[in-house]
Amino acid sequence: MTSVAALLASIADAPPGPSTAAFFDLDGTIIEGYTVETVYRDRARHADISPGQFSRLALAALDMRFRQAPLDTLVGVAFEALAGRTEDELSELGERLFRQEIASRIYPQARQLVHAHRKAGHRVVMATSATPFQADPVAIDMVFDTVLCTRPKVRAGTLTGDVDGDVLWGPGKARAITDYAKQEGIHLSDSFAYSNGAEDVPMLKAVGHPRPLNPEPGLVDMAHMRGWPIVRLEPPRRGVTLSSALRTGAALTALSTSATLGIGVGLLNRNRQAGANVGTGAGCRLALAFGGVTLNVTGENNLWAQRPAVFMFNHQSSLDMLVIGDLLRRDVTGVAKKELAHDPRFAPIGWLVDIVYIDRAHTQQAKEALQPAVSKLRDGISIAIAPEGTRSPSPTLGPFKKGGFHIAVQAGVPIVPIVIRNTGELMWRNSLWLHPGTVDVAALEPVPTSGWSPDDLDDHVAYVRQRFLDTLADWPGDISHMHY
Repeated sequence: MTSVAALLASIADAPPGPSTAAFFDLDGTIIEGYTVETVYRDRARHADISPGQFSRLALAALDMRFRQAPLDTLVGVAFEALAGRTEDELSELGERLFRQEIASRIYPQARQLVHAHRKAGHRVVMATSATPFQADPVAIDMVFDTVLCTRPKVRAGTLTGDVDGDVLWGPGKARAITDYAKQEGIHLSDSFAYSNGAEDVPMLKAVGHPRPLNPEPGLVDMAHMRGWPIVRLEPPRRGVTLSSALRTGAALTALSTSATLGIGVGLLNRNRQAGANVGTGAGCRLALAFGGVTLNVTGENNLWAQRPAVFMFNHQSSLDMLVIGDLLRRDVTGVAKKELAHDPRFAPIGWLVDIVYIDRAHTQQAKEALQPAVSKLRDGISIAIAPEGTRSPSPTLGPFKKGGFHIAVQAGVPIVPIVIRNTGELMWRNSLWLHPGTVDVAALEPVPTSGWSPDDLDDHVAYVRQRFLDTLADWPGDISHMHY
């Protein structure tokens, strides 16, 4: 068994540049499980497949599993069932399923491998028997250069029910990567291939660095015979376990108890902010401790260098709120969507610190709702805001909204970027359950907003967002040298 660290080291030692490629299978390799199961569960749930079509698919799948029928037969039946559907509606289905389910099943360490290849300048290619509707959302999110997949034949935007070209399975996938390598000037002897299934032995044999990831039994035997290093990736933590349930309950109890204590302090002193300072810092710190979450913070001095300020953080998980509360501790409130007012994990602290809730469905009302945030800044209370506006289903940074930037400019305060890594691994976007682990945080230098105007605001938004992207791409050991 080879460690992920050893595999990352071998990537760093490989010839750099685009003449080296990394070919990744999708199902079972990049993600836990199979995207096709997600697709057909959703279609069955929405009565989007007839009993006859489902029966034919099931029989073809059984023939393939138990009588070694070729995948081409199963794909042919599946594509026939999609005849008449448009590319647009299937693309929308793929993107929805990615957000709702598939993003949470990507192996975090698979992201590390892709990032390592990109950092080395390698060409990163997905090679899969899946359709583009399954593969493209993953490839876009993980920033693959190319997707080689099984494509349906399309006329005027509508699927005909036929396959366009080869089914990328077994020898077909190996031919596809070989043809791609010839076309792009890639040296296969320097390149890597990753897969979990024995059907991809031809692809693995085609490269100089075959790497079975999470291999099934048939591939394990082949790997042992050929001396290929086997790597087992840690599965994404999505569901509930006894430990996560107990930790989540303890964290919520600590948060609620601290909020109650803060309310008492505020009433006793007739000072809501004093109560908020007690409840926020202590509550979030205790909740993280009971949840088994530790923070690894770089640039902590930047959190205190200039206050009040607008603290901007990337947002992937409800856990982000506890992280931000622990980091900022006192004299701070936030801007949040109105739905969070009813979230039991958030509402107690939200009430205590007088969160500004906005209705994102009504833009004009949202703009008016931001005025109290400007007033708070002028009164010395900092604001924490997620410029993406909502939780991302993956670590990939979304577009930034301008609301927080307008607040900072109107109040005449700096923006402090807080870059968070790993929270989505410990508590996924739509999950109620908290898992233990370490969250990395990089607090960047304050960005002054004096002299900004509406005419050049887009440039400033782009600059701040690029700071987040650069930090996520190359996590800092020391960021004190970065200036605006």
